[in-house]
Parts: sequence; C-alpha cells; structure tokens
Amino acid sequence: MLKHDRTLTAAAVEGLIADGHTIVIFEDYVLKLDSWLSKHPGGRLAILHMVGKDATDEIKAYHTPATWQTMKAFRIGRKPLGIWANMTPPIRGGIYGKRDHDQVPPTPPAASVASSTRPDVTARDIKSDPDAYTEWAESQEIDRDNARFPSLDPTVQQDIAQKYRALHQRVHDEGFYKCRHVEYAKELARYTALFGAFVVALRSEWYLTSAVFLGLFWHQIMFTAHDAAHGAITGNFEVDSLIAMFVGDFCCGLSIGWWKSSHNVHHLITNHPEHDPDIQNVPLFATSPSFFRSIHSSYYRFTFVWDAAANVLVPYQKYTYYPVMCIARFNLYLLSWLHVLSVRSSALGSSKAWWIRPVEILFMSCYWYLFGYLLVWCSLPTWPVRIAFVLVSHIVTMPLHVQITLSHWGMSTSEVGESESFAQRQLRTTMDVDCPAWLDWIHGGLQFQAVHHLFPRVPRHNLRRLQVLVREFCASTGIPYTLLGFVDGNAKVLGRLGEVGQQVKHLVECQKFMAATGASGLH
Repeated sequence: MLKHDRTLTAAAVEGLIADGHTIVIFEDYVLKLDSWLSKHPGGRLAILHMVGKDATDEIKAYHTPATWQTMKAFRIGRKPLGIWANMTPPIRGGIYGKRDHDQVPPTPPAASVASSTRPDVTARDIKSDPDAYTEWAESQEIDRDNARFPSLDPTVQQDIAQKYRALHQRVHDEGFYKCRHVEYAKELARYTALFGAFVVALRSEWYLTSAVFLGLFWHQIMFTAHDAAHGAITGNFEVDSLIAMFVGDFCCGLSIGWWKSSHNVHHLITNHPEHDPDIQNVPLFATSPSFFRSIHSSYYRFTFVWDAAANVLVPYQKYTYYPVMCIARFNLYLLSWLHVLSVRSSALGSSKAWWIRPVEILFMSCYWYLFGYLLVWCSLPTWPVRIAFVLVSHIVTMPLHVQITLSHWGMSTSEVGESESFAQRQLRTTMDVDCPAWLDWIHGGLQFQAVHHLFPRVPRHNLRRLQVLVREFCASTGIPYTLLGFVDGNAKVLGRLGEVGQQVKHLVECQKFMAATGASGLH
C-alpha cells in the first residue's frame, strides 16, 4: 500500500497538528502543507484557518482545477470513511499541545463563549456586569442564527455541502468561469472617458470639476482590479496580478498585495470579529458585541483594546459612518504602504509571487510621483485649491467604500460552530444588493457579494445570471438568501451600527455600576 493511501484516524491527525504540522483535509485525503505554508501566494493565514478542517469547498472555490491537481503532492494518507468532524484550527483557539511560536494566542470561538454562558446569570447581572452583558449579547445573535438557518447537525451540513458541490460542478460545466472579455472593452471606454474628462477639466482650470472626474475614474477602475485580483479575467496568475497591480497600485496608489492578503482571509472567515480584518475598526466602528472584550486580531497580530475612546465613539457610529467613508481612502494608502514594507509582504517567497513586492513598490511610487508631485504640487496653483482638489477627488469615491461594507456590516458576526458548511457560512454573513440590470456598471459586481463569496473566481459580468442558480440552491437547502435594495441595505447597516451603539451605552452603565460598587453584581 502506498503511503498516501493509508487511513489516518482523527486522533492521528490531532497528533500531527500537536506536533506543529499544517494538516488540511481535501476531498478524501489528508494533506500536510508544511512546505507550502510560506510559499502560498494567498498568504499563510489562508491555510492556517483551514488546519484540521475539511477544506474541499474552500480550496475548489479559490483555485482552478489545475491547482487542485497539485494537491496530490501533499497527500500523506486518507481520511476515515464518513463525515469528517472539523477541528478548531490552532489559530482560532484549537488546543493540541505543542504550538507554533508565531501563532497568535488562542481565543475562545464565539460559539463556545455563548454556549458557556453561566446559567446562574440573572437579568440583574446583565444590567450590572459588563462581562455578563457581553456574553448575553453574543448569545442573542447566535440564538437568532440557529433559529433562522439549517441545523448544524453534521449530516444536515454535509447534505448542504454536497448540493453546493453539485452546483459548483454545474457552474463549471455551463461556462460561468469563462470571462466575456468584450465586456472589458465597454469598461475601458468608460474609464477612458472619465480620465479624458478629468484631463480636459484640469487644462481648462476647472479644478474641482476635474477632481470629481478623477474620483469617478478611481471608483470605476477599481472594479477591474477586484476582478483581476481574484484571477477572474484571464485565469493566469501572473497576467491577472499585473493587471490588478497596474490598476490598483499604479492608477490608484493602493496595494493589491495588501488587498489580497486581507481579502483572502475575509473570504474564508467572513465577519469573524477576531479574524476578519474587514470588520476590525475599533475604536471608530464595532459591528459585534465581541469587540467589547478586547479581541486579538490574528491578521494584524494586534489587540484591539476596548477603551474609553471606543466608549465615546461607537455609540455615535451610525452618524459617523458616512463621514468616515468619505475619507476611508486615506486609511487604505496607509495600510498599503505598511503592507509592502512589512514582513508579511516579503514572506511571499514562491516562484510565482516573489516579484510582486518590488513591482508594487515601483507602481505605488509612480502613483505618488504622478498624483502627489506632478498633479497636486505642480499643476494646481494654490494651497486652498490643492487641499480642495484632494478632498473632493477622494470624497467622490465614498460610494465604493459604502458598497464594500454594505454586504457584510449588517449581517451576522457570530461563530456558530465548526460543523457549519462553507456555503452556509457565506450566505449567513453576506447579503446581495438588488438593482436593475442597467445599473450594474455603477455597483461593479459588488452588489452580488453573496454569489461572489460562493464563487469568487466567477467573472463579475456572469454574476447576475449565476444569481438565479444560487437562489435555487438556497431554496433547496433552506438557507435564507438575503437580498435588499440599496436603500434598505444601507438601512440594515445603519440599524446594526445603531444596535451595537446602544449596547455600548448599556456597557458603559455596567462599567459605572462596577466602579461605584466595586463589585460585579453577580450572585
């Protein structure tokens, strides 16, 4: 019998993980990815979040069939027959004995926290003790999710997974992965018109009008960067990466390497407070009561401390949401440079990705030379005009930042259990935005986020057709499919921000009670 055909028990897999090995289940096989961990173009975290889990659906959703075949080189055995019981990855709190020195300290999964809520906690405790109140608020969301979504029983989730795999095969067979390149001719015409209008207005000294057109150009062209970063245009890693970097880094000054690094994790562990960097915005915003306990981010390797600033700012977050979105692009500049100068960027050592960091630094430097020096400094006459130009051009991109947050910030942030299927998690934490087909170009495909999260490599011009199949899948599995209009979607996000803001006000009252009494108030 070949070594990779032997059956490895769950106990044997646990032992390998305890010894520090990176073990993932793919189809019927156990993979050991130790040698690939530091070379993975998608980053280490994308793999670490799958340790001990059946990652078949995740691997197939984010990689081409050609890449699936390369998984054979990492086989060390077969999994036992039947449903694999997912383990909690060490990076998410799973304890197996030995621990790799650079993995973050374990934090209890939200489901464990909620399920361990002390039965002796009373209504008075919730009103007087911050920890008890936080546990109660988390458990309320988990209870809502458990009531709305299919059972987490492994057989139920396995049935959902099988139906998702059948749908994925249909998506492949019916050509949804084929990019309609003619659509990009239309996109290019729109980008060229906006950029041309920017240049004409600038030469005519209509500076603020010029700023508006430049902002619209940035807003529209980043949709193509998103497509390319997901490998959805040509399917070739090098070509799509160059397209994404030219658009993102050179034209817009934003690191696609940073975006990929954070976005890959966002897709895999969507809306998890400790692990999804897209919702880690304390002290400005908090979309989950889990942030009240000062969470440690596995992505940033930084503890988001819940402090006095959060107590002051978060209660008003539904009012600061749009103003902050107006200037959100400036934060992306900072995160981009921090990434390309960090160890995280330089650690991508595979033969496919080593060149990305130097190209990003070159392209982003060119952007700041062209925009910062030649345009803002040399072409604009006075400081008031320069400041106004920069602000207007960046504020115009605000709808893009709203669009990015719209599909997630109003959705569930609870961790209900390791048995939850990939498909159910994506649909529980993501919503689609309804709009007429003629408005698709404004939303850039981001209105189909739920569909996109299930099939991230499908080109955006095919997502509207694919939405029909996803809705059929939801009907057959009993998973709620959240589809709201743009106005209603904004209302849902503001409602969520307002809800957590009210929870913070109650939390502050609990803190005041404890400060005044010197006791927790628990019986």
